[in-house]
Amino acid sequence: MRQPDENSAAAAVNEPAVEAAAVTPEGFIPGQLKVERTLRLPSITFCMARHDQSGRVFCGGSDFGLHHFDPAAEKLETTPLSETRHGSYVTGLVNASGTLVSGGYDRSLIWWNAESGEQTRRLESAHTRWIRSLAVTADGSTVASVGDDMRTRLWDASSGECRLTLEGYAEKTPHGYPSMLYAVAFSADGKLLATGDRTGKVLVRDTSNGEVVQTLETPVMYTWDPRARRHSIGGIRSVAFSADSSQLAVGGMGAVGNIDHLEGKSRIEVFSLASGERVHEIEDSKYKGLVERMQFAADGKWLLAAGGDHGGFVSVWSMETGKLLVQEKVGNHIHDFDLLSETSLVSVGHDHASLITLAAADPSTQQPQTEQTES
Repeated sequence: MRQPDENSAAAAVNEPAVEAAAVTPEGFIPGQLKVERTLRLPSITFCMARHDQSGRVFCGGSDFGLHHFDPAAEKLETTPLSETRHGSYVTGLVNASGTLVSGGYDRSLIWWNAESGEQTRRLESAHTRWIRSLAVTADGSTVASVGDDMRTRLWDASSGECRLTLEGYAEKTPHGYPSMLYAVAFSADGKLLATGDRTGKVLVRDTSNGEVVQTLETPVMYTWDPRARRHSIGGIRSVAFSADSSQLAVGGMGAVGNIDHLEGKSRIEVFSLASGERVHEIEDSKYKGLVERMQFAADGKWLLAAGGDHGGFVSVWSMETGKLLVQEKVGNHIHDFDLLSETSLVSVGHDHASLITLAAADPSTQQPQTEQTES
């Protein structure tokens, strides 16, 4: 069994950027964030998926298995889904119309019955190297996977058939070391797919035929250490479409000095998909580290982002100005999150899940904005 690399806790991507859904009240602008409850998780947790029918949250991580919990329960506790497990870290998890699909460093994809925990399908060699992330279309019909073989594959969620295998990324970085394909997301209508790699390259494709419709570059998100470690860190860790597919947010980390401590500024670049031009270039001077997960508001007016270094953060950015609206420190590195309702979200991370509420700004208690730079 292959063992994860030294930066695997930060490198495992999070699981698929979930498309923006109409879950926020019209005109709502968050101005307050509050961590209401936390739950200790049984392992380092890299990915999660909500089960809409039951309200449960499923998650996977470093113990090779899946677990679930009910965020509405009076007592928060996790329960294993099954005794069956992956052969290594679980790094991607999606809900395909009630059926769970997971992927991991063992290169396999597994389909699960979310009620019984039964494994209904297992593809042992879905990729030839580690799987980093999964995404699913809003209708649950198609699952996308990306991995260290630098390929993207589109799978029929019902049959498990591979519909498309997509290439277009270099297997090596400019310095001759292996690259990774970390991030993947579908547009809300399922017509577009975005992927991002270690060197800062984004390909946006037409899902009907795999043709590239836009290529974007975020080279600041790639850092090379030529002296101490001869090692690269960073890369694109999250991508997210606006609900109308007019914009794409790309998340990662800016230039890094000490690669062992993820001390680069968290970084987001937002692009117009029509022109390919950069609309916003955001770096956060206070809460540093990787931007692991992002989601646009339904009206596109703000962007929710989360991630961290050895701690975690949740931040909300205005898409009209590129300025910070509100952010909050969370106790552990966040790898994934999803909105539960109009004003709440659940996040999973290094060893905790957090239930977080969002509220409009209270003018009587507003503080000056957290220091951040926009370049």
